[in-house]
Amino acid sequence: MSDSVYREAILDHSRNPRNKGTLEPSDFTYEDVNPLCGDEIRIDVRTDGERVTEIRFSGRGCAISQAAASMLTEMVEGRPLDEVKAISRDDMLEELGVPISPARMKCAMLGLKVLKAGIYGVSPADEAL
Repeated sequence: MSDSVYREAILDHSRNPRNKGTLEPSDFTYEDVNPLCGDEIRIDVRTDGERVTEIRFSGRGCAISQAAASMLTEMVEGRPLDEVKAISRDDMLEELGVPISPARMKCAMLGLKVLKAGIYGVSPADEAL
């Protein structure tokens, strides 16, 4: 796909986010803030013990952070937790499909960072995620 198609997908996810909201109760909830720009993401997940059965995100921030979180929820819903744990930064960048500047990288990765922190039950400040 061309960059313009990916840009349109990002704009669409930003304007019409998928899986936006909260889950009460959830099996885990995690949230974090990007201190550089103030983006906020919270992710709530329900599982059947082995796979993500429902996922929602909430928060506020730039188009990249909100679109990336929306795209991430679509990527992981219904997938086994082992596959979700294996999603990498490169997988997320591929899903976004457009070059992400160093200044925007934390925006693009915030949702993935929060999701993995929730799965592993660790502090989202752990940069090793």
